[in-house]
Amino acid sequence: MNYPNGKPFRQNKTQGGSHRTPKSSTIKYGGRGMSLEKDIERSNKHYLNTDVAVIHKKPTPVQVVRVDYPKRSQAVIKEAYFRTPSTTDYNGVYRGHYIDFEAKETTNKTSFPLQNIHAHQVEHMRQVVQHGGIAFLLLRFKGRDETYLLSYNAFIGFWQRYLDDIKKSISVEEVQENGYYIPYQYQPRLDYLKAVDKLILDESEDRL
Repeated sequence: MNYPNGKPFRQNKTQGGSHRTPKSSTIKYGGRGMSLEKDIERSNKHYLNTDVAVIHKKPTPVQVVRVDYPKRSQAVIKEAYFRTPSTTDYNGVYRGHYIDFEAKETTNKTSFPLQNIHAHQVEHMRQVVQHGGIAFLLLRFKGRDETYLLSYNAFIGFWQRYLDDIKKSISVEEVQENGYYIPYQYQPRLDYLKAVDKLILDESEDRL
């Protein structure tokens, strides 16, 4: 079996044989239904407070069109608009690694539509990886209440398939097969850096 980019499939060594399918848990954590952005925000705050990592959301560029000055010491923005972000949502440093990622969620239970990703974001992730950084997507299927980390190297084959007009989405089974499932826990609720640890280990073993 091969990836869409032609590379042979190799199951992630750190994940074991059953990691792809989330197991049901009797432990219930508060906040189900919280947005992915809010979960990441709380996780990043926890990482910063516990000195684990420094990761922040990038500000959205704003183009100011008109400014009024009712007083000499004041400036009031009267017209402005959000410019299209040129890169991804989040970046930071973790264990000496530069990490950069985009977070997306979908209500679709069976697949993730690739129209939600922009070409300039993929190009940015490619450049990050080319220069030794770690780039990935955090994907949440809201209807399934499941979140996955999909590395750039695993994602790029699906993106090329999209560009070739072969398939416009990634099925949830493909995400489960090629990504890292992130289970909910107590603190932080979405500990996505555990998945980053597994990604780092898998990619370091690939270089051997």
